[in-house]
Amino acid sequence: MKKSLNHLLSALALAVLTAGCAATAQTATPAAAAPAVAAAPATVAPAAATKPHVVVLATGGTIAGAGASAANSATYAAAKVPVDKLLAGLPELNDVARVTGDQVFQIASESFTNDNLLVLARRVSALVKQPDVDGVVITHGTDTLEETSFFLNLVIATNKPIVVVGSMRPGTALSADGALNLFDAVSVAASKDAAGKGVLVTMNDEINTARDVAKLVNIKTEAFKSQWGPLGMVVEGRNYWFRAPVKRHTAGSEFNIDTITSLPPVEIVYGYGNVPATAIQAFGQSGVKALIHAGTGNGSVANRIVPELQKLRSQGVQIIRSSRVPGGFVLRNAEQPDDKYDWVVAHDLNPQKARLLAAVALTKTNDSRELQRIFWEY
Repeated sequence: MKKSLNHLLSALALAVLTAGCAATAQTATPAAAAPAVAAAPATVAPAAATKPHVVVLATGGTIAGAGASAANSATYAAAKVPVDKLLAGLPELNDVARVTGDQVFQIASESFTNDNLLVLARRVSALVKQPDVDGVVITHGTDTLEETSFFLNLVIATNKPIVVVGSMRPGTALSADGALNLFDAVSVAASKDAAGKGVLVTMNDEINTARDVAKLVNIKTEAFKSQWGPLGMVVEGRNYWFRAPVKRHTAGSEFNIDTITSLPPVEIVYGYGNVPATAIQAFGQSGVKALIHAGTGNGSVANRIVPELQKLRSQGVQIIRSSRVPGGFVLRNAEQPDDKYDWVVAHDLNPQKARLLAAVALTKTNDSRELQRIFWEY
């Protein structure tokens, strides 16, 4: 009888329990006003009003994609499913948060522009200022997900969790990864222990900082990695943390989207064997404000390219040495005499992230020493 009673009480809400509940499992009835119970026999989900409020901002991408058949995991059309259907297809989200959605864009992420970044960042900035919003999730295509997340990491002044998420397979595919990735993202955004860690990327069960993470593999679901390792993992809605970011971000950043009206033109040139100066010359003529050189090895620059970069620097264009190698970092005054040439090194930022940091930094300064300080700190 005791086992039957416990089983029934586990299924009842706390409101039906009374201090004098002594009836059998067949005759137990709720009281009009139930006092607090010292030890409930089962965990009861919090009321909807007490759940954290997470806003999902949708921008398109594979996570909103659809293929012709379930066998199409790599061949599909991106940015097809609107956010309301994306959320309606995952009722489990209601177990962790009160979730609302907003369709900001519906595009494939390779088509993202600086203007798209500014619009999205302003929307996020407005949301995190609302007292009734506890966290923000951005669904995004994976091709430029690392760029958008890093940009938000630089310009959103908040300690509230911001999580960017995507998928490598459309929701119509066998073994689609989007649903679990989105569930994990909302779970992390709703968690108090995710606060103050900057913008995060949750995919394939891992929690990475937006600063470090990069898409290193295509096709596979474990596409996003950081050379310094993930911050933690999220498993069945629970976060497991192992390290914290040490570079400046979000609330600790000197940059704020609320004061940025536009981004100056910053471009990337790629280093390779037999590289000509054509791209450097063309960008110089276009009015570029900074040029990221994605060099070989330790940010190496071909001897015939050095004079072209020096020429641009003499015209006021900032030269920033990065590397096309996905691991390691560029050493200052190694390979090239950066002090002598008045160049900047991107440290461990890949070329695409170096472009964004340079653009954001140039909204405040055009001093090369200040730019180098910024690249060390962010």
